[in-house]
Amino acid sequence: MTRDAIEFYRERFGITPADVDRLLGVALARGGDFADLYFEYTSTGSVQFEEQIVKTATRSVRQGVGVRVVVAERTGFAYTDSIDVGSIERAARTASSIARSGGSTEPVSVTVSGPPRDLYPVELSATDVDIAVKIEMLQNADAAARVYDRRIREVQAGVTDVFKIVMIATSEGVLTGDVQPMVRFGIHCIADDDGNRQVGRSGGGGRCGLDHFVGGDSPEAYAADAARQAIGQIEAVEAPSGTMEVVLGNGWPGILLHEAVGHGLEADFNRKGTSAFSGLIGSRVASDLCTVVDDGTIPGRRGSLNVDDEGHATSSTVLIEKGILRGYINDRLNAGLLGVARTGNGRRESYQSIPYPRMTNTFMLAGEDDPAEILRGVKRGLYAVQFGGGQVDITNGKFVFSASEAYLIEDGKVTAPVRGATLIGNGPDALTRVTAVGSDLALDPGIGICSKNGQGIPVGVGMPTIRISEMTVGGTKG
Repeated sequence: MTRDAIEFYRERFGITPADVDRLLGVALARGGDFADLYFEYTSTGSVQFEEQIVKTATRSVRQGVGVRVVVAERTGFAYTDSIDVGSIERAARTASSIARSGGSTEPVSVTVSGPPRDLYPVELSATDVDIAVKIEMLQNADAAARVYDRRIREVQAGVTDVFKIVMIATSEGVLTGDVQPMVRFGIHCIADDDGNRQVGRSGGGGRCGLDHFVGGDSPEAYAADAARQAIGQIEAVEAPSGTMEVVLGNGWPGILLHEAVGHGLEADFNRKGTSAFSGLIGSRVASDLCTVVDDGTIPGRRGSLNVDDEGHATSSTVLIEKGILRGYINDRLNAGLLGVARTGNGRRESYQSIPYPRMTNTFMLAGEDDPAEILRGVKRGLYAVQFGGGQVDITNGKFVFSASEAYLIEDGKVTAPVRGATLIGNGPDALTRVTAVGSDLALDPGIGICSKNGQGIPVGVGMPTIRISEMTVGGTKG
């Protein structure tokens, strides 16, 4: 494996282990606790279909190297778009100057190894599939959406593929890498009924090839789902407002957990004392029905990685266990400053970015309740099954989320669809009000993108059906 890995990295980046040792030495020439080199090659393709024709078809390549030097809490960082020893050395000197600590530090000679596992063994990357196949996918989706209902007037669909190769070298002696495929299909339907225009969205993907899109995950199935949502919103009533019981559906509604709770459990915010969860490890922060994990080791999932962007193996980390806060997700820097073990959550958008502690696939574990019984236990409430945009303040956990698909619950029955509903609350407080957790855990279909500090990365979310005893619903019913 070591010989194969050396040849693979040399062929892709033109860099030998001896070059890496010397470059790390340059980065630490002025001292420092740690240095790393992040090599990246990314090919991205996109085909967009609109008005029943191909609107755009693009292919781009991004490559370069980021150099980081860490001294205590201070980080020096520089990058180059050129993958040659001279350019990387100049970036290393720049990063060293920024992080300057005085003296010098000798890095450990690197040992080459491949990733510890293969979570996404894709035989044929979507990048290598003929564009005609992708166009046919989009044409079939467009047709399926339009045939669903005559009121579907506009359809926009697209497929994006990413093929990424990374190599990470650290002054601790690690030289590893990964090949990371990704594909995402998305569709957007607009329905119009005498001027009442409504939108439905659907899609999916993951670290997979185009063979993922068969059966229940076909473009036609996503198209029908998006059309169903759009037509449902045409027929919806205005959402009521007030305090009421709320049931969150399984799968994508886990985005609320990701935003309202997950970000507050990232170690950098807690180390700085700016999170609503700061200093609460060992304390109760949720109902004893709630166990929340972040797991980057699920095969094929959008948020999964063989190694994080610091070369450390990803893991499954229990964040909240039966309502008790057990820990945070962290990267090398914050784990060291907090004196805890790394969780493999150091992530960055590209070689032009420094890593931060970021989520991978974050979800609540299944409970024992029958989802149908959860709904039957609600006298009057809201059933939210899809979410659009939202805002969260991690310092206090307050959030506002718009429900793109929701229904009234009346006397234990799901009745009329509603539009214009927003959920308003506080993440930690909402978790303490969870009174039932379903047995139907589902992860999202593979569409999540998380933004932090200006960096966007792919993530996964999920949850079972849950009931919250009291939440503020903002509605449009006058």
